[in-house]
Amino acid sequence: MYPGPIQRLITELSRLPGIGQRTAQRLAFHILRADETEALGLAEANREVKEKIGLCEVCFNLAEGPRCRICEDGGRDRSLICVVEEPSDVIPIERTGEYRGLYHVLGGALSPIDGVDPEDLKIAELVPRMDAGDVREVVLATNPTTTGEATALHVAELLRDRVTITRLASGLPVGADLEHADEVTLGRALSGRHTLAG
Repeated sequence: MYPGPIQRLITELSRLPGIGQRTAQRLAFHILRADETEALGLAEANREVKEKIGLCEVCFNLAEGPRCRICEDGGRDRSLICVVEEPSDVIPIERTGEYRGLYHVLGGALSPIDGVDPEDLKIAELVPRMDAGDVREVVLATNPTTTGEATALHVAELLRDRVTITRLASGLPVGADLEHADEVTLGRALSGRHTLAG
């Protein structure tokens, strides 16, 4: 239907998550209409990210070099490690400004049905970090899904006698109405209730 190079671009764009065939066509035609500097800038950014970005040798977050910015930051609390599933999970935690510790990125969540076992993740690499340093607490910040919960339980069992293990609280989001909350979320909010000061 389209000349070969355009069809190839549409095919490659449609492989991106959340991009269907029609969106891929719109993006391809946008790139085709863009001036050469903009179009080649996108191609150069793709090449550069594949060449320069890898995983941190300590925490497995995204890094430009052997260590990520967070592991290199001497002002971080090295006694605290937050375990997340993916590098993209670090960003919202950092945006809160509430957490000043280090991270450990697992690279996914346990899912035997999908063939993801403990050895497929960076779980075993967490143990030497406990043994080598002054870590006093590990915060499990995996997603509140079935696979995230299974992963958190597995990590907690692995580290049980080594360090204090905490889990992110879960419950109602700020601004939510009770009538719109599902039973699981509302149940967690009730079980995680706390006393108000005063």
